[in-house]
Amino acid sequence: MQLPPQQSRRARGPQSVADCGGLGGLFTKAAALETLDQQLRQRLLPTLAEQVRLGGVHGERIVFVASSAAWASRLRMEQAAILRLARILGLSARVLIVKVAPLPACPPEPAKRLVLSRAAAHHLRTAASSLADPELRARFLALAALAES
Repeated sequence: MQLPPQQSRRARGPQSVADCGGLGGLFTKAAALETLDQQLRQRLLPTLAEQVRLGGVHGERIVFVASSAAWASRLRMEQAAILRLARILGLSARVLIVKVAPLPACPPEPAKRLVLSRAAAHHLRTAASSLADPELRARFLALAALAES
């Protein structure tokens, strides 16, 4: 997998927004980096793979981000294997750079939707019938309507 070559920003200078390309190119590059990250980390020990992420590929340099200095040291011990695998994957990697920074939090898994039982719905309707406030009564009845039929 070969990522598109990058040019130095200093060499190009400022560009207009129209010349920068659309979001499609950005999404394509992000997907390629994500795939490469998974391919490179799958060869690492699981405990190490959880603590490092691919930060980017810049020519012959591969940049990894580690969550702590200890994990960065462990990753550096795997440098030869990572570079060898990167070359197998089609990159012209010669240098591994490891930076220490907190890893981004993984998005939480969506909460499992709880189902309201018939008994709970009955109790909500009973409580609603005894409420004087019409807005609160309507909210109780709306909750009761969510019960499994």
